[in-house]
Amino acid sequence: MGSNITLLRGLEPRATDQEIFAAAQEYVRKVGGLTGLSYVTKPAFDKAVAAVAEATTTLLAELPEHPVAATAEPPLRRSGDLV
Repeated sequence: MGSNITLLRGLEPRATDQEIFAAAQEYVRKVGGLTGLSYVTKPAFDKAVAAVAEATTTLLAELPEHPVAATAEPPLRRSGDLV
């Protein structure tokens, strides 16, 4: 499972809220076995994504700096979706 989860610690510039949210979505989809959302699954998915994003933000703020190899860019940076 871990090979598809995006590394956010040590990015320069730091991980954005958008990158943290995208990573949280990726994690919740993987753990929940969700390939699509329905009106039944969306509320639980959204709640879990918010909790994971909040926990990730706290974690990254509290960990010491850690440089990452240049090839470890998150998907949003690789695709050019971030400004």
